Amino acid sequence: MPTRRAILATPALTLALPAAAQARWQAASGFAEGNFHTRNLRQFIAESGLDIQLHPNGALLPQPQIKRGVQQGQVQLGEILLTAYANEDAVFDMDQVPGMVSSMADARRLMAVRGPAIAERLRRQGMELLWLAPWPFVGIATQAPLPTPEAFRGLRIRAYSAISNRFAALVGAQGVLLPAPEVAQGFAAGIINAQLTTAPVAADTAAWESSRVFTLLNVATSNNAVFCNRRAFEALPAPQQQALRAAAARAAERGWALAAEAHEQAVSRMRERGMQVLEPTPELLAGLREPSRVLTEEWVARAGEDGQRLLAAFRG
Repeated sequence: MPTRRAILATPALTLALPAAAQARWQAASGFAEGNFHTRNLRQFIAESGLDIQLHPNGALLPQPQIKRGVQQGQVQLGEILLTAYANEDAVFDMDQVPGMVSSMADARRLMAVRGPAIAERLRRQGMELLWLAPWPFVGIATQAPLPTPEAFRGLRIRAYSAISNRFAALVGAQGVLLPAPEVAQGFAAGIINAQLTTAPVAADTAAWESSRVFTLLNVATSNNAVFCNRRAFEALPAPQQQALRAAAARAAERGWALAAEAHEQAVSRMRERGMQVLEPTPELLAGLREPSRVLTEEWVARAGEDGQRLLAAFRG
């Protein structure tokens, strides 16, 4: 697996363009400066051949406003967590359905299947998809191990999407929708006593201060989308469009290595802080099959014929 130093040392293969010909773009992201997605986005900008100013961590636009900001031309480029926009289109949270994927190879294949559908939806709204970026698998931070599904009962679980909130209910827990910056406060106030999240977010929110165990459920992942305003893209000279596309293709591939690296580093940080990081027991995984089946059926009902076609293509 490439190290961070090796990844960031990749040469920029951009086209040399006269300064006068370069457009000046603004980019908005809801992710922190040190997040691996932001590091990837900064390298993309360095290789893009464009003059792009990045505003991370919601500094210019909070995440719920970024998609509309790009669509309306308030900013030219944005990065969002797709599942946060699932109320607009069920295709945006297909990867969130627990049990849909069980390995990163599955996650790659699912991204390839749904990528064209996401691109088409954004294009209809005046945006151009540049790439999809993966998060590591979701786990759960708790005070005690979860050897069986019964251990979920009575937990007040921090959820981060509609599907994860519904998942909590199906396993007998209470879901509480909270953004990552409010997790510590939620634990302190007793609103939650567990959290569904990825290992990097668990480490970033100092999960060891409120939890002793992180169980790698490996039942769901999620994607970010990086996209630009279509008019701004089409206004670029052809060489700049090509440079942008080439940089985006490299960022798309680099994202997988960065996600794996971020996961490994986060697991190490949690263990160094005294947390147990456990694989799920066979009994726990078996108990999650029925909630996964229910959530898949509910997702297909929301997604309609398009969802049925995507699911058939993925399973086929």
